[in-house]
Amino acid sequence: MNERAGIKDVAAMANVSIKTVSRVINGVSTVEPAMRRRVEEAIVALNYVPNTMARSLKTGAGNTVGVVVDSIDDVFFSSLVSAIEDRAITLGLSVIIGSTGFDAGREHAQLLNLASQHVRGVILAPVGNDHTFLEPYRSIMPVVTVDRSVPGLDSVTVDDYAAARDGVARLVARGHRRIALIGYDPRIQTADRRRAAYEDVLTENGIALDPRFVPEVSFESAAATAALKDVLSLADPPTALFLANARHATSVISAMHHLGRTDLAVISFGDFALADAVNPAVSCIDQDPYLIGALAFERLVERFGDTSLEAVDRTVETGFVSRASHLISAPKLTDVLTSERR
Repeated sequence: MNERAGIKDVAAMANVSIKTVSRVINGVSTVEPAMRRRVEEAIVALNYVPNTMARSLKTGAGNTVGVVVDSIDDVFFSSLVSAIEDRAITLGLSVIIGSTGFDAGREHAQLLNLASQHVRGVILAPVGNDHTFLEPYRSIMPVVTVDRSVPGLDSVTVDDYAAARDGVARLVARGHRRIALIGYDPRIQTADRRRAAYEDVLTENGIALDPRFVPEVSFESAAATAALKDVLSLADPPTALFLANARHATSVISAMHHLGRTDLAVISFGDFALADAVNPAVSCIDQDPYLIGALAFERLVERFGDTSLEAVDRTVETGFVSRASHLISAPKLTDVLTSERR
């Protein structure tokens, strides 16, 4: 479009009223989820910036936004950052990107460095548990968190627990009782929620929890590959894998093909490049990082105009990308006995 899209354009694309668009923009929680998602997707598609937000930019001091995420080369965060950059450019803002490497001390240093550079605001994927050091900067450097939340700060996340429950339940429905969770890092709150969902689904289906099937992994991709080899070397290895994040899923799927173990049922929490190109194609929980980044940026710009706004926790709906990998059924007992005799 040659002219900047307006609220009427968003309403028309989403097939809702202008009032509904306004309620979504202002974080009103009573908007029906499906309707909210249509509005959010229309905002991103049209690159819509509310007039009040655009005006607020003219009164601010800085022209740079800081973004601090786990890793710049992470497939999830690369898409999220791309959304932020796309939106920032249209408003004449530049972006500084830093990474934490899952290190709370490094996160602390990155944030203080951004504050010293007088950035307009920060979008953060939080790692540390204590962010009270940000209090003195709240009025001059608003912070919006993504993927995880911090009490008192705006956040844009997904319902990790509900999405993971759905994924694990799909594997159980195919008859799997030995399901490994690969990619669990106890330092990350999203990982804890996904593990809780995994354990609850197994327990509710009368499946005993086996700690060997939930190895802890570090940030490095190679850690997930090592964890895969460890669980496959067990005397009673898993028949299905629930991959906790797209970063580790990329490494695990590559290792599975190298080992010739494409007989395992798989669901990944997060889509990734080539997930639909391998055989079998990998089924994924789709959490749309681009939309998360776009909504986080919109909220940050709202704060440029009014830093006294009440914190809003916005939850983006997830979807399920159904491919072939989760449809692999658990081997029947007769098949297992025949294989063992061989």
